[in-house]
Amino acid sequence: MAGRALNDLQVKSVTHEFYMARALHLARQAYYTTRPNPRVGCVLVKDGQVIGEGAHQRAGEPHAEVHALRAAAGRAQGATAYVTLEPCSHFGRTPPCADALIQAGIAHLVVAMQDPNPLVAGQGLARIAAAGIQVTSGILEDEARELNQGFVHRMQTGQPWVIAKQAMSLDGRTAMASGESQWITGPEARSDVQRLRAESCAVITGVSSLLADQSRLTVREGPWLAQTGFMQPTRIILDSSLRTPTDAALFQDAAPVMLVACAQAAQRHPERVEALVGAGAEVVLQPRRCDERIDLHALLNQLGQRQMNQVMIEAGAALSGAFLQAGLIQQLYLYMAPQFLGDAARGLLSLPGVVQLQQAAQVRVQDVRAVGRDWRFTLLCEHQNR
Repeated sequence: MAGRALNDLQVKSVTHEFYMARALHLARQAYYTTRPNPRVGCVLVKDGQVIGEGAHQRAGEPHAEVHALRAAAGRAQGATAYVTLEPCSHFGRTPPCADALIQAGIAHLVVAMQDPNPLVAGQGLARIAAAGIQVTSGILEDEARELNQGFVHRMQTGQPWVIAKQAMSLDGRTAMASGESQWITGPEARSDVQRLRAESCAVITGVSSLLADQSRLTVREGPWLAQTGFMQPTRIILDSSLRTPTDAALFQDAAPVMLVACAQAAQRHPERVEALVGAGAEVVLQPRRCDERIDLHALLNQLGQRQMNQVMIEAGAALSGAFLQAGLIQQLYLYMAPQFLGDAARGLLSLPGVVQLQQAAQVRVQDVRAVGRDWRFTLLCEHQNR
């Protein structure tokens, strides 16, 4: 009935969501700097007033709970703590946050979601509950999961969350037959791609794209990035036969370079490996499927072991299509420019073997929006063949 007053349970729910939304906002302030750690925010509330708040900023630095407790300056006794992720219960680079909250004497812990890290996985909540502190979980959980989708995915699968970026014309073309593609999209769309690079731990491309585009694959700073303190992603080149030249543009800056090749090629051309290492690359060799294609599943497993939460594919039709057909892309950002390139231009993705509609790669539209003169489609990939 319109105008009916909220009951106590509804008031508590609204209150919890209000302060959790604030904690999520704090966590987003360090969106580009926390990797490989998750993005976490914390708000301490006592007698209806915020007495302390904070966010985790960088790996190795204090967690959000510690920042909030320090801001509270000894006033946390009897307070409610709102945290976007379950407080850690183990010693890593920093002491357990669960213990810090217990020692501070909070009366109530409200969390958005349980930590998927096997080292925590409910143990932090259990420890706090065992100390006699009330625990409420699941407040704005969907928002908290989206904030850390890469971290959650890596903890659950052992592999990073994979996004791919493609730019195309209205008729589905990515470049002219000559390879000319700069620029299909406008400056606003290109700036948006910089954001995707900045939030990714690595950018993956193939040697053919590298040779054609001479891209550095770094994040080029813009007004929106100036204050973020972002870290440059690792540039990963898939080059099974060691064709990457040592004078490639990406060797001209300090951002890390990983070159993935086949062991047999390295055995035949050890001088190329030595030259690439001298140019600044870390050369990683795959023992199987040599002289063919890089094992993409093995690559992602290795990147997961390196604690990469999210990686971005910026590659041509063949490599991007291979990732998609292998069921290894979770999210696709498709930028569509208002122009037609014609039948002779290059297509968007190479998907060999797809001859029937039932074989088509399935995606779900998550978001569509204008970015300058262009349109950006955010697509979630489904029916992955993991």
